Amino acid sequence: MIKNLLVTGPPGGGKTTLARRIVGDLGNLPVAGFYTGEIREQGERVGFALVGLDGRKGILSHVTVKGPNRVGKYGVDVPGFESFLDGLDLANPGLRLVVIDEIGKMECLSGRFRELIGECLGSPIPLLATVALKGTPPIEKIKVRQDVKVVPMTREDREEKFLEVLGEVRRLVGTL
Repeated sequence: MIKNLLVTGPPGGGKTTLARRIVGDLGNLPVAGFYTGEIREQGERVGFALVGLDGRKGILSHVTVKGPNRVGKYGVDVPGFESFLDGLDLANPGLRLVVIDEIGKMECLSGRFRELIGECLGSPIPLLATVALKGTPPIEKIKVRQDVKVVPMTREDREEKFLEVLGEVRRLVGTL
């Protein structure tokens, strides 16, 4: 049975916006998770921020982060990311949906994140996640799970996909 929805598409196609809109349309339904957003300085992207659905904020990556964990020009703050993940309230018994934006190369540098994704996929609580269009073998393995529906999205069909995903999420969480 499908209980995990993965939205995929090219960068800039609206995946994060879709996830945020879904959460907004669910109103007061108990949800937990996070989304990512660009950090811009003087019009240039210099990193990615973490924003918890509980309002907490953190840094996923930045051009000034040093160390071996790098994706392109960005250093990934794996310890900071893992600390952020540990603060997520994914064990709340009243939780109806987990939202993860995104399952991507930067996030998967964290062993804790890979473990958390496995827990979320196997949990009875539905998962809505965005995922890289082309990913590493572990990301591709997630996409072919029997309990996963992958929803491809482009900039041109994002409104149609929003309605499709919202309907699926409402079905999964039992709301109309």
